[in-house]
Amino acid sequence: MTVTGILTVTLFALNIVFALVLIFISRKSASSTWAWLFVLFFLPIFGFILYLLIGRNLQKKHFVRWHAVQQEETLEIFQEQKNALEDGTYEFPNAITKKHEALIKMNVDYNHSLLSSKNDVKIMSEGKEKFRSVIEDIENAKQTIHIQYYIYKMDDVGKSIFNALVKKAKEGIEVQMMYDDLGSRTLRKKDLKKLTDAGGQVEAYFSSYFKLFNPRINFRNHRKLIIIDGRIGYIGGFNVGNEYACLDDEIGYWRDTHLRIEGNSVYNMQAHFLFDWYQAKKEELTEIEQRYFPSFTVDSDTPVQIVSSGPDTDFESIKNSYIRMILSAKKYVYIQSPYFVPDEPFMHAVQIAASSGVDVRIMTPEVTDHAFVYGANSAYSGDLLEVGGRVYRYKKGFLHAKMIVIDDEVATIGTANIDVRSFSLNFEINAILYDADLAIQCRELFEADIEESFELTKEKYDERKTWTKVRESVSRLLSPIL
Repeated sequence: MTVTGILTVTLFALNIVFALVLIFISRKSASSTWAWLFVLFFLPIFGFILYLLIGRNLQKKHFVRWHAVQQEETLEIFQEQKNALEDGTYEFPNAITKKHEALIKMNVDYNHSLLSSKNDVKIMSEGKEKFRSVIEDIENAKQTIHIQYYIYKMDDVGKSIFNALVKKAKEGIEVQMMYDDLGSRTLRKKDLKKLTDAGGQVEAYFSSYFKLFNPRINFRNHRKLIIIDGRIGYIGGFNVGNEYACLDDEIGYWRDTHLRIEGNSVYNMQAHFLFDWYQAKKEELTEIEQRYFPSFTVDSDTPVQIVSSGPDTDFESIKNSYIRMILSAKKYVYIQSPYFVPDEPFMHAVQIAASSGVDVRIMTPEVTDHAFVYGANSAYSGDLLEVGGRVYRYKKGFLHAKMIVIDDEVATIGTANIDVRSFSLNFEINAILYDADLAIQCRELFEADIEESFELTKEKYDERKTWTKVRESVSRLLSPIL
């Protein structure tokens, strides 16, 4: 047998092995399994290399010790709230939280996410406003500054925040900076040396000497958090870079949504940062220092839950929260996401809501940065149009906001997109707001964005060309692994 023949037989055998693993061993969804089988058999050489890089599941056993510490540290207050919800004695902060008890209880039970009622929340939709606020809060920090981003670029915006961090580190403030190794791949160690020399600490999440051949490359930390003095927190969609402040002429206007929270829900944000921090350091977290969770109070009474998800858990808490919100809506569901490539449970939820008379509207950018994603986005948009939903394409710039709001009652803002990657592969974090005023603000933001969008009607959608339909079908098939 020739060398070519041996290679061909070997590749064929490898594809069969991987196919058997997918079918009988891997705990992937049926749609994901079919997508991988398609890739393996139609692209045999590329397929098995791709599967080695991004097809394998993350070993959850390495995360057990962090979760155990989380439960131990908050066990008493957690158990108290859990028991009160179960026996009906819990005193809900407002009528909205009482109405959405099922959502709250689900996240308490399965995400260890306590409902906090003493919070002051500000919604930010402009990058320049957000970065000005961040720098001001950093400059006023007294004890600790913890900062975590998926993308951090050392351009004008990145340097302005970085220099503020260096200044505080020199003053003796604890500064810990964490970034995703792939998302922030343009960062160089020499760029960060100024902070470490000043006494700050820097860690990369899931780092590797070979970034593109990292066995964990498919599992990214997409969270964006800043926690200052354990009492002020930032959470949402903005990364750090010039484009997020609309300073990149090539990209143009950047539309995103972020939250500044001052209150007790920051404790949960702080805990998530610390777990990720020790994971990045590859050190065991045995206890959490109390100084990271100071006692304080605020005048505002906004109820908030901080909900996380990632490949370290089987329960997709953010996705399930989205679905619970959608199915509980009576009047409307407004959704913004840069990508709309849902899995079947999420798609069924929006279809059920729309076909039940709920006003379901989804807004995505007019242009996406991935051709296959655009095709899948279009395919799923068509499914929603079939049942009376409405679809908008934002055309003023790039829409990067991740927001869902229902019935002027509940809203969620965070890092999770509407796609399988955010639902199950990335480490994500969202805030759920149980407050009418904030929900109305979110609705008004959506309605203002409609003025900068065009509506994709069913009539217009049905006019697409045959090649477009073929591309959509292929993109839909591959969507579970996009």
